[in-house]
Amino acid sequence: MDAVRIGSKHCRAICAEVGERLRQHIDRTTTLPPQKIIELLRELELRELEAPSIVPSLEDNGRCNAFASSHGE
Repeated sequence: MDAVRIGSKHCRAICAEVGERLRQHIDRTTTLPPQKIIELLRELELRELEAPSIVPSLEDNGRCNAFASSHGE
């Protein structure tokens, strides 16, 4: 079979078109994730709600600012 040479502009255009058609096909055939994945996502959500916050409280932030100002920062 003879090789066909195409320019980079046409190659990019072909790739873009193939990608667009794949996106359209995948969007139409998308299904729900497996039940196990849904269960794991729910468990993760619950654990995130129960986990302590890693965001400093206002009191902690005030202490950081006081520390910085007392050390010339």
